[in-house]
Amino acid sequence: MLYTAFLLGLVGSFHCLGMCGPIAFVLPVDRSKKSRMFWQIFLYNFGRVITYTIIGILFGLLGKGLYLAGFQQRLSIVIGIIMILSILIPERFLNKFSVSRPLYKFIGKVKQKLGLYLKKKSNKALFLIGFFNGFLPCGLVYMAVFGSISTGSAVSGAMYMFLFGLGTIPMMSGAVILGNFVNLSVRNKIQKLIPIFVVIIGLLFILRGMGLGIPFISPPDSKLEIKNSSSACASLTLNEPDLWEK
Repeated sequence: MLYTAFLLGLVGSFHCLGMCGPIAFVLPVDRSKKSRMFWQIFLYNFGRVITYTIIGILFGLLGKGLYLAGFQQRLSIVIGIIMILSILIPERFLNKFSVSRPLYKFIGKVKQKLGLYLKKKSNKALFLIGFFNGFLPCGLVYMAVFGSISTGSAVSGAMYMFLFGLGTIPMMSGAVILGNFVNLSVRNKIQKLIPIFVVIIGLLFILRGMGLGIPFISPPDSKLEIKNSSSACASLTLNEPDLWEK
C-alpha cells in the first residue's frame, strides 16, 4: 500500500498549491544563478519531506501499538472508513468539534518561525522554511497520516510519509520556479477530483484489511494466521500432560 502514498501526494499536490502555494511563491531563493536556485528549492522540499517522515515515524509507532493490541489488519479497514467519512461528512459539521483547537498555539509558533525565516536568504533558512511548512495543518496531510498509522510500524510509517512528500515535490517546485503557473479553472477542476481519489484510496485500505488474498491489493492476513498457529501450538503443549496421564 506504500504506492498509495506517492499517488496521494502527486494528485493531492494541487490542493497543496492552494494551501502552501503562497509560501512557495514568495520563497527567498536566489534566482541569479539557476544551479543555486535549484539547490535552494531542493533544500526547501527536503525540509518538508523530513518533517513528513518524522510525523510518519510517530504515527507509525501509534499504529504499531494498535497492531500489538490485536487490531492487526482490521486497523486498515477502520482507517479506510475514516478516510471515506472525512470526504462524505460536510466540513462545517466537522468544524463544530474543533479537533485542531489544541494545536492552535503550536501552529501559531510555527507561523512565527516561517515569518522569521522567509525574511532570510540563506540555505539554512530555506531548509527551515520547508521544515516548518510541513507542520502546517492540511487535510491532505491528515489523510497521509491515517495511511501511516495503518502501516503498523515506525519504519513503514516513515516510508509512507516520505513517499507522500516526494509526490508533492513536482508541483511545489513548479510553484517556486514559475509562480502560480496552473490556471485557476484547471486547479478547481482537479480539486474536485481529489475527494474521489481519497475515497478510492480509502476503499483500497478497506480491501487490504479484508484479507481477500488479492496480490498487492488485499493480501491474506498472514500475521493473524501465525498468531493463531502459535496459539494452537501453545494450547496443544498445555494439553500434552493430560495425554501422558491417560
